[in-house]
Amino acid sequence: MRPLGPRLKKRLRSELRSSRAELEMKRREFITLVGGAAVSWPLAAHAQQPAKLPTIGLLYSEAQSGSAPFVAAFRRGLKEEGYVEGQNVAIEYRWGEGHSDRLPALAADLINQKVAVIYAGNNNAALAAKAVAGMTPIVFMTADDPIEDGLVVSFNHPGGNATGIRIFNAEIVAKRLQLLHDLAPAAIVIGFLVKPTTTTAAIQVKKVQAAAEAIGLQIRVVTASDEHDFDTVFETLAEQKADALLVGTDSFFSSRREQLIQLAARYRLPTVYDWRESAVSGGLISYGTSLTDANRNIGIYVGRILKGEKPSELPVVQPTKFELVINLRTAKALGFTVPATLLVEADEVIE
Repeated sequence: MRPLGPRLKKRLRSELRSSRAELEMKRREFITLVGGAAVSWPLAAHAQQPAKLPTIGLLYSEAQSGSAPFVAAFRRGLKEEGYVEGQNVAIEYRWGEGHSDRLPALAADLINQKVAVIYAGNNNAALAAKAVAGMTPIVFMTADDPIEDGLVVSFNHPGGNATGIRIFNAEIVAKRLQLLHDLAPAAIVIGFLVKPTTTTAAIQVKKVQAAAEAIGLQIRVVTASDEHDFDTVFETLAEQKADALLVGTDSFFSSRREQLIQLAARYRLPTVYDWRESAVSGGLISYGTSLTDANRNIGIYVGRILKGEKPSELPVVQPTKFELVINLRTAKALGFTVPATLLVEADEVIE
């Protein structure tokens, strides 16, 4: 083999240096590309993550079972304001299961979850939420006076971080007594069931006693603080030869309506309740505010707050419509003929 000449060697060395330089440049470009991708991948992944939905905290004293119609009505109100659970809003549910002493811890848990607004389903829930909420908005439903309880400053200008609906069930307890008298005019001794720790208990008793005196009835006040008291209540009413029963307004009684209805049937005691749901479940008669409408309106208020309105500027709603529901099946089982005047007056008759 002939040895390479000087010129050829020089040319080969030059081409080798050029190839090495090109390879180094490509290596650096590759490193830069990989490094840039490593930075951009987490950013892209972060950008693709869905934004956290605003969360509503729902705080109920009642049990979850039996509350489905009210929650559905609440969701309808939200939807009217453009909010659908799971799409653009989340809901955290907390249930007291009829035990008001659980509410403070449940309310604190919702605040720890950093909810945007709390729906407090009754007065006890509202007070528990108010104690820990700070500036978190609260929309309440209560049968008590929210001004006296310190939830709002006034009905038209609530001030602070709370507003909602004040239902007048405690105030119309005398009307329920009159309806019971119209249905069972031979009933003279009437039991009146109240929860002694309810803030409106004394007011309800006073109104019922005044109404009873006006139409010649005798009232026997009986009390229950938990579900274990109900058997004793009905035994006492039997001993006192009570002819009928009027159930006072308290969310505790609503949460135990099935138990009360069964005992009333066992003792064959005609009973009047405050909520429609009791008559639908087998109670004889009910008269009070529509809980379905109230929950729908609460949903509307919560939606408006999520849009930026302030609770302090949303007036407390005071419903003026009440519904009378009569269960004819229960009346027949008890041996009562419902007067035609009551049937005409009724908003709903269950046959």
